[in-house]
Amino acid sequence: MAAVRPLRVLCLAGFRQSERGFREKTGALRKALRGRAELVCLSGPHPISEGAGSDSGPCPPEEQLRGWWFSEQEGTVFSALEEPTVCRGLEEALGTVAIALNKLGPFDGLLGFSQGAALAALLCALGQGGDTRFPLPRFIILVSGFCPRGLGLKESILQGPLLLPSLHVFGDTDQVIPSQESLQLASRFPGAITLTHPGGHFIPAAASQRQAYLKFLDQFAERSTNTSVLASSPPDPIEGNMALGQQVGTCL
Repeated sequence: MAAVRPLRVLCLAGFRQSERGFREKTGALRKALRGRAELVCLSGPHPISEGAGSDSGPCPPEEQLRGWWFSEQEGTVFSALEEPTVCRGLEEALGTVAIALNKLGPFDGLLGFSQGAALAALLCALGQGGDTRFPLPRFIILVSGFCPRGLGLKESILQGPLLLPSLHVFGDTDQVIPSQESLQLASRFPGAITLTHPGGHFIPAAASQRQAYLKFLDQFAERSTNTSVLASSPPDPIEGNMALGQQVGTCL
């Protein structure tokens, strides 16, 4: 009997998260999914300035706060809940993910947190629309997600259903991304599964939530015994770090 291989999941960080910080924030989830899924963490391509007057000096690349795109023409700011006039840096963000998919894939699924969740949904909309850079994953997990706003983004998400299995995780007391925003995004996925928790803006992994993740993932793990897939070894994550400018790391 063939051994079931762990699912490989590309995880997109939120706004103002570093690659190291995102790995730490997903630590409890990594432990819960050990043996079931390998999480490969990717942060945004754009450094976020901490403001003038900081005397802490330059930080290592893996600790640099980053974002996927900005909602103003000047400054490194982003608002998820307001209609922006620009989505500055979005094309670079799409390129960063395309490189990761090409160099570090194949992946079974996507997981996105906050701005990373909005980006993951956009990637699926683009892939479903025929963009060959973004082949549709087998599943998607969106934590504190929202429909991205501005200059074609909203239309890409809200026109027509996104046809892939999805798990949507959000907190009842999330003050950054209110639950109704996550519910709106979930409504674009037919058959969406929702997992709520009493907390705020984070990736939950308490015992009850772990069971929900595992139940969702197990339906895909049962079909992950194809020997041709097992024979295809993923790229060395260290090489991936170098190729992507220290923005990616494997969460083991």
